[in-house]
Amino acid sequence: MNMMPSQRQQELIELGSASNKSSGWGGDALFMKMASIFSQSAATRANQPYNVAGGVQLVTLLRVGIPSLIAGVASTFLFPFLALFLASVMNDAGVFAVLSQDSSQFVQNFLTVSGLLFSILVGQTYYFMYQQQEAVYYALFNEVTEAKSLLEQVALVCQGRSMYKNVLNYISSYVEYDLKQLQCDPAILLSARPIDDPLESIMYMTSVGVPSSVYETVRSLRQARATRLGALQRKLPKVHMLLLWILAGIELVSFPLLGAGTQTIGGYNILTVEGCLFGVMTFGIVMTMRVVGELWRPAGGAYNVDSVLAVMVKGLEEELAARRSAANNNGNKNLSTSIHGLPGPDSSTGRGIMSKEEENFRKSLRQQGTGAILQDILEKFLSKVLRR
Repeated sequence: MNMMPSQRQQELIELGSASNKSSGWGGDALFMKMASIFSQSAATRANQPYNVAGGVQLVTLLRVGIPSLIAGVASTFLFPFLALFLASVMNDAGVFAVLSQDSSQFVQNFLTVSGLLFSILVGQTYYFMYQQQEAVYYALFNEVTEAKSLLEQVALVCQGRSMYKNVLNYISSYVEYDLKQLQCDPAILLSARPIDDPLESIMYMTSVGVPSSVYETVRSLRQARATRLGALQRKLPKVHMLLLWILAGIELVSFPLLGAGTQTIGGYNILTVEGCLFGVMTFGIVMTMRVVGELWRPAGGAYNVDSVLAVMVKGLEEELAARRSAANNNGNKNLSTSIHGLPGPDSSTGRGIMSKEEENFRKSLRQQGTGAILQDILEKFLSKVLRR
């Protein structure tokens, strides 16, 4: 059986998951349902925390592609109406002349500055968050390696002892409720009390008086865990993403303004052509922002470590299950042999079951007394010495 998390651990997991869900952009459940329509594998794993690579990639594709496509199509059809609305608001021949010919190059400079700012900020944000994802990969590989080392060392040190099953349960609890909790806020996980820390419990059980050899492995595993939690912690706040969307909107709003001037030259037909180009550009900008948003997510997408972590932890979980099953079987076997009369606890004395010779010796000891038995043993010993 898997060790259930303590009440404090469960509260921390729920609090961390709620914190990340509240800071997301929403709509994940809708995209998961849509992915389940196109992929049977995603449908069977839609409620699992670690999807296969194909299902995760499909969810990411839908999460990026559908909003971008909707924005592009809507922009194509709305562009002529926006341009005509702005033209009706301005309704001045001089303004139309400046906008259509851009003689002052004011609009061109406006587009250059806004586009440059947008490209710099988005590019730097993408690079920063991609580096963060890379750090998460390195940290997870190191932590899983240390966890496997701890399992092997515990098997060598504790196997055959009564605490072996408890130590394995604590390792299983650490893997299930700490290592695999990518959706939880790392700061909340780190704030857990030492009494709720499975690694602390392992170190306490294996150390009596002085730290055991397991101490160094647990210490290395804690350092790897701290590196993983630090890499998973979001460095950019939600307001940063909001400001990027505002900057993208500033860049896009200038094109209907230009369309209001060009409609005096080509009429509605030129607005239709410009609307198609405007829709393509809107599609590209929204797709770029959605990709940046996928990198900003801690888990649940193709740009995250979910599928890789599921593969890495699979071998560790299988070995844990095998060792726990072997420990349970050994415990049941010892109990069975004790019940069937083989060496085991004696109900009357609390000791192991006595052999026939030991039972006869104790019976004679009770009948003759201790002094007579000791005298008999001494006489036999002296007779052997005199013969030599």
